[in-house]
Amino acid sequence: MRSSIIILSFFALGIGLALSGLLPQWMLNESLSTYALYLLMLIVGISVGSDNSMSEIFRRMKLVHLLVPIGVILGSLAGAVIISLFIHQISHGTAMAIGAGFGYYSLSAILISGIRGDEAGVVALLANIFREVFTLVMAPFLVKLFGRFSIIASGGATAMDTTLPVIVRFSGKEMTVIAILSGIVLSLLVPVLVPFLLIFFS
Repeated sequence: MRSSIIILSFFALGIGLALSGLLPQWMLNESLSTYALYLLMLIVGISVGSDNSMSEIFRRMKLVHLLVPIGVILGSLAGAVIISLFIHQISHGTAMAIGAGFGYYSLSAILISGIRGDEAGVVALLANIFREVFTLVMAPFLVKLFGRFSIIASGGATAMDTTLPVIVRFSGKEMTVIAILSGIVLSLLVPVLVPFLLIFFS
C-alpha cells in the first residue's frame, strides 16, 4: 500500500510540475521516457539475475504450477475485453494490453505510453496500481470467497514481491513458491505481451 501511495504521489508531482511550466525544455522531450524504459529493463534484469533464491524456486517448481500464471493471463485478458465492450474509447487491443500489465504498473505504463500515447499510459498506470491496492486491501475477502489461489491471481506480477506478504498470511506459506513463480513468469511476459497486443490487436 505504501509503495503505491508513493508512486501515485510522484505521478501527481510530475503532473503538477509539468502544468506549472517550471520544468526545463529537455525534460519535456518524449524520448526521455524511452531512455527511462531502457534503464528500467536493465535494473529488472540485474535484480532477477542477482537473486540467489531463483535457482531454489525453479528447483521446487512443478509443471502443474504453470497453470496458475496461465490462468491469470487468460482471466486478465478476458476481463479486459469484457470491460472494453462498455468503454468505447478504448479498443480491445489497448484494453488487453492494459490488462497484460498484470499489476506491473511502472513497466506497462511506459510501454503503452510509447506505443499508444500518454492517455492510454495513464489509464494503464492507474489500472495496474489499483490492481495491487485491491489485492492488498481485499486479500482476506478474496480467500474467503474464491479460495487460496485468488490472491495470487489478483496480485498478478506483484505476487512475487509487494503482495507476497498478504498471500503468505491469508493463503499459507505453502503457496509461496507458486506465488513467486507466477509473479516471475508474468513479469517476464509483460514486455513481450504488451507490445504484441498493441501492435496486432489495435
